[in-house]
Amino acid sequence: MHKRQYLLFIIPFITLFPLWMWLAWYFTPPKKLVVAIIDKTVLDRDGQEHISLTWVLNHQRFTITNGNRYHIAKDYYGFFPLKNEKFRIKGLERFSSEQLNQLSTDADLVYFTDTYGIYKKEWYTQKGSTERSGVLYGGLSSQDVEFLQDMKARHKLIITEFNTIGSPTNADNRNKFEKLFAMHWTGWTARYFDSFDTTINKELPKWLINNYKKGHDHKWPFHKAGLAFISNDDQVVVLEDSTHLTDPVPHIITLGYGQKKLGLPERMKYPFWFDVISPDLSVNHAISRFDISLNAKGAAELKKYNIPATFPAIIMHKDKDYQFYYFSGDFCDNPIGLGGSYFKGISFFKWMFYDTDDPSERKSFFWEFYRPMMTRILEENAASRK
Repeated sequence: MHKRQYLLFIIPFITLFPLWMWLAWYFTPPKKLVVAIIDKTVLDRDGQEHISLTWVLNHQRFTITNGNRYHIAKDYYGFFPLKNEKFRIKGLERFSSEQLNQLSTDADLVYFTDTYGIYKKEWYTQKGSTERSGVLYGGLSSQDVEFLQDMKARHKLIITEFNTIGSPTNADNRNKFEKLFAMHWTGWTARYFDSFDTTINKELPKWLINNYKKGHDHKWPFHKAGLAFISNDDQVVVLEDSTHLTDPVPHIITLGYGQKKLGLPERMKYPFWFDVISPDLSVNHAISRFDISLNAKGAAELKKYNIPATFPAIIMHKDKDYQFYYFSGDFCDNPIGLGGSYFKGISFFKWMFYDTDDPSERKSFFWEFYRPMMTRILEENAASRK
């Protein structure tokens, strides 16, 4: 074949390749899987806190009914933003016990993606505010707990993640959740920041800085990258690169089961929010753990506040009595768009969508960690019902 003939063949092939990928996705037979998605932190119709789950559901051709795919702006329970600062709350709080029981019959699984909620300064004209304000809606409610009890009693799959039982959930509902699933939140949450310099990083929460200053002579001496730990009573511990850390970015380490059964990488950076939990390992299995690269000074700083140096990133209970996962990070919140979910085989081009040289980027976490894990969990659940 001459070069010109080759080009005449290859150019249309490359140009039409996305169409063939879409057609391959479109003609993949849909599978009904009823997922009760709980998201109380929806500032706009993009549904950032549950976008990763919706992406996987649509990519795998799971439908909420026979033929109707999941819509990010309507197929969940929680906070629904409207125009002109108006909103609707359609959470489980409006359900009676009989309705919750019926929902646990109808749903194949439940996924609590976020219960942090919406705060007044975020919603009323100050979206993206770095200051705290009164909560408009949020927290794990008594109806949420009752629904979880019903799902557990019916041996249904339960998936929860970071902030399901954090602030603003009240202590009573948190305790019920912890007893229900044999785990304990230590009261600490944390996040990586690429700079603690207040003149450079405008996304540093003002409440974090102010709470640190209250206990440290009104000083904020940090400028490099690092980790901030925040307790439920607003105590702040900062670990800075070089001073406390040999690597400022936390990583998730996964061994045997997680690699073989869930397709997880052995080591994955995680530069976003996570919490510090302590599970009962006689009931739950720790699939992955957080690894923080501490030097001697950093280890001493954590020890001073009774914060463990290593703790689970994913725990699982999988037996005949019930199935449960807890993700200790804000796993479902990733800066992705839904467009790629409609192209079969898109994961072969995942390397085009992120830059691993940027320690703060989170797209690689979706492609390398969350997507393969959730694909296998959902596919396994669907197969078990046949």
